[in-house]
Amino acid sequence: MIKAITGTKDILPTEIRKWYHLENLVKKIFHNFNYKEIRTPVIEETSLFARGIGEETDIVSKEMYTFKDRSDTSVTLKPEMTAGVVRAFIEHSLGEKQPLTKLFYISPMFRQERPQAGRLRQFHQFGAEALGSSSPLLDAEMIEMAFEILRSLGLKDLSVKINSLGIPSARENYKSELRKYLSDKKNKLTEESKIRFEKNILRIFDSKAEQDQEIMKNAPLLIDYLDAESKNDFEVVKTYLKNLNIPFEVEPKLVRGLDYYTKTTFEIISGKVGAQSSLCGGGRYDLLVGELGGKPTPGVGFAAGMERILLACENENVLNPPEPSIDIYLVRIDNDLLLKISELASYLRKNDLTVDYDYLNRSVKAQMREANKMNARFVLFVGGDEFKNDELVLKNLSTGHQENIKLNELNKLISRLKNYVA
Repeated sequence: MIKAITGTKDILPTEIRKWYHLENLVKKIFHNFNYKEIRTPVIEETSLFARGIGEETDIVSKEMYTFKDRSDTSVTLKPEMTAGVVRAFIEHSLGEKQPLTKLFYISPMFRQERPQAGRLRQFHQFGAEALGSSSPLLDAEMIEMAFEILRSLGLKDLSVKINSLGIPSARENYKSELRKYLSDKKNKLTEESKIRFEKNILRIFDSKAEQDQEIMKNAPLLIDYLDAESKNDFEVVKTYLKNLNIPFEVEPKLVRGLDYYTKTTFEIISGKVGAQSSLCGGGRYDLLVGELGGKPTPGVGFAAGMERILLACENENVLNPPEPSIDIYLVRIDNDLLLKISELASYLRKNDLTVDYDYLNRSVKAQMREANKMNARFVLFVGGDEFKNDELVLKNLSTGHQENIKLNELNKLISRLKNYVA
């Protein structure tokens, strides 16, 4: 038997209502902040991610699904969304159409990581990007939107962590100090961190190895080497969050795994999803548009993992949308009325009611069982003496009440049912 590829997962009809609930909430909140949806291709040229994310990041160096297509072009299944959104922003000159471009997305992503709770090789993210302003109020808005979505789901075990990476020149000065600190400790680092020491020294802070963490415990912190502009912007972000009563803590070792970040970065953590505790994260990337060939344009954004969020909701038992239901189940009394049943179902569906009926020639009793299984609000019996008198029998399954309905008064019934459903 052929099964789903390791690290991928089918989302079955029994689960999809939770996805719908999350997606609808995400769209509602982004709409409230005036963000417009964008959808980019699943595949992009590999160079987009190498230039945008950074060749030495774990994503580019270890995790991407990259292959040559038939024209011998190297293409990659997108591992994250920001680079693709920025590519679309440049390609379609969105910055020339309005000074501030506010976009959101909901999309699958692909990374060949070791599958674990809340982390799959095909996973889903929602996120937002705002391009065109360097205002730290937009940084804070990103945190506010992300926190509002998670809070609206009912999640309580949340922790907002923020940091500032400063501008590149300040970061380079700090890297020099960090190299000095590690110069006589380098040999005690893990092999992976030794590589990071040469290629991306800040990423050593991401190491989960105890020996690395012990060494980095007393390392100098980037936040102490910030330039004046970054310090000021960071204070604005903190003030904004305090005014909104969004609880946060400054985490000086929060680096984020992508090379394009500048100034503010943040993560929102849940204590309910195990080792992979970050539900979402983001920050400012003022240089990325220029690095990808566009006019220098400041930007800020965030992305959130939907599988992890749904896992946190499950563990906190907070996401319980109503069971799916249908408006009407048509029960056939007489076997020769199948064509009439199908015509009636089509008419009701065209009037925006959710309708189903039996396709398996089952007994009336079996049809009623199916109606209950589908959580039907009403059953409409078709057949018997009532049908000979041009009538149908309507039964409310929640109250048990029955009444006869004239066939020529179906429009009145439809109006009633719509009001009832609403």
